[in-house]
Amino acid sequence: MFRSVFTSITLASKRAATLPICRQQLLMVKGQDSTSFLFLKSIISHQFTTGSYRLLLQSPTTPLNSQTAQQNIKTEENRWGSLAQIPPEILMDTRHPEPVRHEIIISEKPLKTNDLENLDINVDFHRKPTTISDSIAYYTVKFIRLPTDLFFKKKYIHRAVMLETVAAVPGMVGGAIRHLQSLRKLKHDGGWIHHLLHEAENERMHLMTWMRISDPNIWERALITIVQGVFYNAFFALYLLSPKTAHRVVGYLEEEAIISYTSFLKEIDAGNIQNTKNIPDIAIDYWHLDRETATLRDVVLAIRADEATHRDTNHHFADRIVLGREDLREDVNRMISKEPQKLGDKLGKVAGLSKSANEEWVR
Repeated sequence: MFRSVFTSITLASKRAATLPICRQQLLMVKGQDSTSFLFLKSIISHQFTTGSYRLLLQSPTTPLNSQTAQQNIKTEENRWGSLAQIPPEILMDTRHPEPVRHEIIISEKPLKTNDLENLDINVDFHRKPTTISDSIAYYTVKFIRLPTDLFFKKKYIHRAVMLETVAAVPGMVGGAIRHLQSLRKLKHDGGWIHHLLHEAENERMHLMTWMRISDPNIWERALITIVQGVFYNAFFALYLLSPKTAHRVVGYLEEEAIISYTSFLKEIDAGNIQNTKNIPDIAIDYWHLDRETATLRDVVLAIRADEATHRDTNHHFADRIVLGREDLREDVNRMISKEPQKLGDKLGKVAGLSKSANEEWVR
């Protein structure tokens, strides 16, 4: 039975160095109770969910039932014995967050200022609200921005801390609700959960970066706590009532974030904010920045590019809900461009588009 379960989870990360650890985690509990096995399996399946995959133990030259593989199993069993003998460093092994921009993920060399400036983010993009719910989402976001502008004014680093505290909420809320929905309905989530949790993690990395650059005072920390508490519960209720409106709210929030970060860049370029090179390691490692040349401006450029990704993603999610095509495995672009008649009047409800503007939606 162990072998059949083992075969079903033999996918691992592209990080070859981690493969022995993953193999040990599984093999050390062979023959032990199922609870121990499932506990470690959950750690492994969470840890290796992204990147290219390869087999843990079985390879083209070493089948799982080969004599060599069986000898490896026996060796590992003799080495580890029982679950109680697992070294703490194995159980405490952590997964490093992945960036959201593919240009950063695939880059083989550290990114410099020119690389970040050349990222295609369509900085002036705006989705015009066309339905009542879209207008509610848009003007709600504009209203929320007013007290933020009054409180922080041009303290952009402190404003960023507040912004990212709020921005990390929607992905986690949406992911949790869709996770529970998938469990209740006993059906696939269509690929949403991973995207939403990845968004929440990315926004959290933004916050961790700004927290190391700034040092919010006690009043700002208190405000952050209050705002996050109010926003979390309000967004949770909104997502239950209207997921489409919730994603449109996030899309417009990200549009405002891009405006704020663009103003941040202008203040740096004008010399009003020091373009310091005192950049925390968490930012350099996460965005693969050049350690010798990385500046505050580079961090702002990288974060603004992330926000553009979330802007486009959430507007796209809202559009999919409108069109009734929520399964991300379905190529909805092809349907819109080649068979728009199947969607009927729904195309007219997609934000910022008319029924004859299918090419713009696809682009």
